[in-house]
Amino acid sequence: MAESVEMTVFEGKDALNMAEELRVSFGSGKTRSYEWRISQLKAIINIISSHEPQILKALHSDLSKPEIEAYIQEVSMLKNSCKGALKKLKHWMVPEKAKTSMTTFPSSAEIVSEPLGVVLIISAWNYPFLLSLDPVVGAIAAGNAVVLKPSEIAPATSSLLAKLLSEYMDRSCIRVVEGAVAETSALLEQKWDKICYTGNGKVGRIVMQAAAKHLTPVLLELGGKSPVVVDSAVNLQVAVRRIIAGKWCCNNGQACISPDYIITTKDFAPKLVDTLKEELEKFYGKNPLQSKDLSRIVNLNHFARLSKLLDDEKVSGKIVLGGERNETELRIAPTLLLDVPRDSLIMSEEIFGPLLPIITVDKVEDSFDIISSGPKPLAAYLFTSNEKLKKQFVTTVSAGGVVVNDTTIHLAVDSLPFGGVGESGIGSYHGKFSFDAFSHKKAVVYRSFLGDAAIRYPPYTLGKLRLLKALMGGSIVRIIRALFGWS
Repeated sequence: MAESVEMTVFEGKDALNMAEELRVSFGSGKTRSYEWRISQLKAIINIISSHEPQILKALHSDLSKPEIEAYIQEVSMLKNSCKGALKKLKHWMVPEKAKTSMTTFPSSAEIVSEPLGVVLIISAWNYPFLLSLDPVVGAIAAGNAVVLKPSEIAPATSSLLAKLLSEYMDRSCIRVVEGAVAETSALLEQKWDKICYTGNGKVGRIVMQAAAKHLTPVLLELGGKSPVVVDSAVNLQVAVRRIIAGKWCCNNGQACISPDYIITTKDFAPKLVDTLKEELEKFYGKNPLQSKDLSRIVNLNHFARLSKLLDDEKVSGKIVLGGERNETELRIAPTLLLDVPRDSLIMSEEIFGPLLPIITVDKVEDSFDIISSGPKPLAAYLFTSNEKLKKQFVTTVSAGGVVVNDTTIHLAVDSLPFGGVGESGIGSYHGKFSFDAFSHKKAVVYRSFLGDAAIRYPPYTLGKLRLLKALMGGSIVRIIRALFGWS
């Protein structure tokens, strides 16, 4: 009779012990050194270089990601993030000089970036390699100890991350916890110096509520319904290809910045739909369910959720392309829906899949009111050659990021912050913004024992009051008048 294997359960006490161990390591000061930070960033690059085939295999196992998408959007982007941090870290760590005022003369001041301490990073399943380790890069660069909780919905990548980080990284300062709701809950019970969560608003609220108990700051990368406004003044083929690249070439629409719906004019909609049909057939063939260039839906729950959106009686007759499904293989074809009612189920939540509704308006400017009537999205896209419309869009539409005449590419520009606004997120990261996100900007003022003015001490007199007002006002004339006792 075979012996039963006892499963290890990660509970609150385990999370507490881990947090305390990491706090001791952080307290030793080892993570603050430039050398430690560099060594750990190089270790991540070593993981990528030495295990790229395993990483790509895990991503294919979890999501059937085409190798080129997995490489460009996960492996390559993470490697570039590490290389950028390695190149610029010494400069980031240098204190920033700050100006002082007459009231503290003589003095000097600076802003010192210090690590927050021990941070918790909870990552998402849709880009399970990139979205797990990209925040870790920023946390390490800033000098923190880190606990990473990968998503259980991408089990192959989660398991690989746990194995590789244990082998290559400093375990006294960097840990990985696998598991699902119970493990995440155990971690959230602890006090952290910052929590970074990437995912949806529902869980984001749970994370924020848990963080509030300890007054822990949060970095929330959520999602939302990212709109695409298409004007008639465009190169239509190029515009459509870029919409497809941002929707179906990004994990088959399972991406937080993928186009969620299109707004265009009634007159232009037929041309747009025809071109989308033509280009989608070029990319994925007449039977896209058989295409190896489309990721599958991550699991049965999400397949059922997307099917429910399609089966809604308000939109089931609006499908102009696609709609085919294979539940066994978790595949849904690229699907276009035209003239979708704004009160339909598909327009009430983030789609996060290969369905793309199209809303029509009388004139393109009407799209601004539609976008503004809902929660602020993580991204907003506009296709036009009209300069006035571009300026109006950038000024009027509030979103985490805006791209004109393309989609999703702002994610690859590390000199830009990546983050949401309102319900699409709190805080931002990428490049220097990642370093800043996991740093405390400490104000420091230096003074000598010279210049100790009696004016700041009692007994307070009318003359002292006049001089203080003059000093704080910054007027040289008033200072001179006060010094001579002139009213």
